[in-house]
Amino acid sequence: MSNQYGTTPTGPGEYREPDAGLVKPKEAATLVVVREGQQPTILMGKRASTHRFMPNKFVFPGGRLDLIDQRLKTPGELHPHVLERLRKSTRKDITDQKLRGLALAAIRETYEETGLVVGRATAQRAKTRHAIWREYLEHGVEPPLQNMDFFARAITPAYRTRRFDTRFFMVHGELIHNDPTQVAHASGELNDIHWLTFTEARQLDLPAVTRWAIDLVEQRIKLPRREQLKQSAPFVRFTRGKSISIDL
Repeated sequence: MSNQYGTTPTGPGEYREPDAGLVKPKEAATLVVVREGQQPTILMGKRASTHRFMPNKFVFPGGRLDLIDQRLKTPGELHPHVLERLRKSTRKDITDQKLRGLALAAIRETYEETGLVVGRATAQRAKTRHAIWREYLEHGVEPPLQNMDFFARAITPAYRTRRFDTRFFMVHGELIHNDPTQVAHASGELNDIHWLTFTEARQLDLPAVTRWAIDLVEQRIKLPRREQLKQSAPFVRFTRGKSISIDL
């Protein structure tokens, strides 16, 4: 395993499972929410022990892309630099609508898993029959697409029963619309949800890819906000058991 993923020890079966065949990775997204201060904090939770993918590991909120995320009509668009990065190294059938949907999936999953409302206040409410999105929109917000940074992408190594092609997004604390201290055990997928400093986060049982993402976020937030949105995003995938990294 390349040291680009940090130094988290590989647990039994973390990167390869016996008798697992080749599985096509599913599109997914995760969100890093940063509350700035003398010691910035990030929101993380522990995956349930019953979960088949990385049980008992501390991670950022996130999950699979749903069809509703691609169809939801909301104001605002991704920053041009962010959309340009997202387009790189994608198949020809990956539309801008799907890439936009990945950012929306990160917002939805964060709300669903933690109760945190990340959004911009608006008087215009989008309409949807989807229960989670309707509940989110009833807070009087819209997804803050133009303020979302895309800073990394990683594909789960082969020979796992669960594989994901995950885009990592980041937003800053001023976009939190409700009380950030009132994060909740919402969906059952994340437990022990906490705001953690980077040092505290590194003491936890982390997947190697999460440790890698923490390192990237810590470096990125040292830059001015406008420069953050212009920075490249590393993309790590595996070929024949070896990691390959390019900049998007």
